Amino acid sequence: MRKIFLAASAGIAVSLALSLPAYAQSRYTPPPATVLSGDLASPWLLQLTNREQYQKTMQRNATALQLYREQQKKKQMKRVAFRPAVRQVPQAVTRAAPQPAPQPASLPKKADDGIDPKYLPQRVAYASSEKPGTIVIDTVGRYLYLVEEGGQATRYGVGVGREGFAWSGTEKITRKAEWPEWRPPEEMRIRERKKGRELPVVMEGGPANPLGARALYLGSTLYRIHGTNQPWTIGGAVSSGCIRMRNEDVTELYARVGVGTRVVVQ
Repeated sequence: MRKIFLAASAGIAVSLALSLPAYAQSRYTPPPATVLSGDLASPWLLQLTNREQYQKTMQRNATALQLYREQQKKKQMKRVAFRPAVRQVPQAVTRAAPQPAPQPASLPKKADDGIDPKYLPQRVAYASSEKPGTIVIDTVGRYLYLVEEGGQATRYGVGVGREGFAWSGTEKITRKAEWPEWRPPEEMRIRERKKGRELPVVMEGGPANPLGARALYLGSTLYRIHGTNQPWTIGGAVSSGCIRMRNEDVTELYARVGVGTRVVVQ
């Protein structure tokens, strides 16, 4: 009996000795690096297949943001410096000074953003029952039309919702924002977390922000017409339901429409 016990003890000791190095290695060796997927469903990720193009876009967006900030600073300085003396003017001749139209900070035009030329903006013939000033989005053709007088429209290329996120309906623009911050909806954060990716709670506006240079918010929904830091995706079904435009194009559209504009998504 004693021999059997000694033999069993020896076997256990050998097993422990053999397993200790593996245990120590699994305990102290750093885990392998996390590899993030680069699919277009997560616009906040660097698109590895477009690395060179992505860097060019970041440089262009950074230049545009700097220009925008400089213009805002100049406007603020003018407001502080201009302090006209108060004079008593007869009521009959008092007139309000004409105010110049605001000049939006536009992005430099570039041809190297990877977009298919057919999605570049152009004026086209467009028969529609919608009133001039209405935005009509063709999610099948991947175009946004700004209806104009005389059966004309300005047509822009857009990216739309991918399969499972497409939608249609009529909304109005309820808010506009320049270089908007991005707050991913909680359902999106949960969805991406299940894939092993952690979205930020909030990302401030800037060159790397997936909402780009401008955002037009639609009704009380989570959908927007906004810019992008991935212009090569225009023309595709790539978003979570938002309408994506080149930064140059959404900046132009932003200056042409106001809050209350009717938006028809087909």
